[in-house]
Amino acid sequence: MESILPDFLVKRQEGYYCRYGDFFIDPSLPVHRAVVSHAHADHASPGHDLIYCTPPTAAFMRYRYPRQPMDSFLQFSYRQAFDIGGVTLYFVAAGHMLGSAQIVMEYKGIRYLFTGDYKLQDDDTCEPLEVVQADVLITESTFADPQIAHPDPVTEIRKINDQSHHMLLGAYALGKAQRITSLINRYCPGRRVLVHHGILPLHRLYASLGITQLNYEPYNRREMKTSDAHHIYLVPPMTFNSYYRATNVIRVFASGWKHLQRSNDMDLYISDHVDWKDILNYVVQVNPREIWTVHGNGEHLVKHFAGYISVRALSGE
Repeated sequence: MESILPDFLVKRQEGYYCRYGDFFIDPSLPVHRAVVSHAHADHASPGHDLIYCTPPTAAFMRYRYPRQPMDSFLQFSYRQAFDIGGVTLYFVAAGHMLGSAQIVMEYKGIRYLFTGDYKLQDDDTCEPLEVVQADVLITESTFADPQIAHPDPVTEIRKINDQSHHMLLGAYALGKAQRITSLINRYCPGRRVLVHHGILPLHRLYASLGITQLNYEPYNRREMKTSDAHHIYLVPPMTFNSYYRATNVIRVFASGWKHLQRSNDMDLYISDHVDWKDILNYVVQVNPREIWTVHGNGEHLVKHFAGYISVRALSGE
């Protein structure tokens, strides 16, 4: 059996670095070669010479970073293999948002799987998670805590039906806002979704990429003042926070984080990340020899798999 290279991926100031292929994964500072898992700003930054990503990720990055040269994007479909410095890579769907990818890296007979952000829950606004077995699972651990269990999103969204007021609904503009719109359309059919101007272009970009089922309208102030219907005004976080004194509306923020629910009028726990049970489920499916953790505290995973699978936080150089 081939040996796992403990330094195959290391943590640097710029991001996660693979010395064997001389590339970074989701770097936050400009680098020569950036392999980008998905288009959220904490993973996809501008200024790189070359950006390896899926076509939807390239589309979102071009929208957000118009100064990034077009020819810097090297786009690959899921399962389309490419080589960087002798390392063979390909993307598989992560289920986190449209175009999100897990990054499979194969080198000298060992397969390393970098999950990026991922989820197992159903979401008709993005590609479903694809399972790949690997020797090393490099998993996000944002919610890797036995005390955290994400509720069923359908049950959560249906709570809106019990409210008899207009709603100011905060959601991250890319990924979450489109998922929330779709859930409301399907499970709260009596509600009209009015979309903030900061979210509208991303809804339209989703449509251009094939997500055409979303039913929404641009925000109309007059409609939010009517009393004979109960509309939902979907806004990005900064707008939501600036409306803390809004009257005659229910304030709700869609998130898996408990601290983002404290000052709201109703809890709405909808997360686009795996929770504790989902991570354990995924480990069984991937069947790795080792687990490396990123983006969070992996100490609970270390304890859970002690004596069974080696678990460690991805270390720096």
